[in-house]
Amino acid sequence: MNLAELHDKLIAAARRQKPDERVPYAFEKRITALIAARAVVDRWAVWSSGLWRAAISCAALTLVLGGALIYLTATANNSKDLSQDFENTLLASADQPDNSSMP
Repeated sequence: MNLAELHDKLIAAARRQKPDERVPYAFEKRITALIAARAVVDRWAVWSSGLWRAAISCAALTLVLGGALIYLTATANNSKDLSQDFENTLLASADQPDNSSMP
């Protein structure tokens, strides 16, 4: 259905109705003024404030965990070198002979 045609029909039907006596004087003007005075929500401002709060909390968490890591590694016994263990683990399969080609 055509929206303009529907709008015209609804307006014509509303104009044919007699106004109700229970409606207060200038009710539509007050409602229109309330709608116009309503503050428009800036969605970008809401998102940006939430993202800034998240960034601040992430930075604080990073500082706390970084400090804990420095403190714990300074007090721990570092007799083993993790990088050597990691390299040996990765190269362990390369050092073994390939037995799959043998019958």
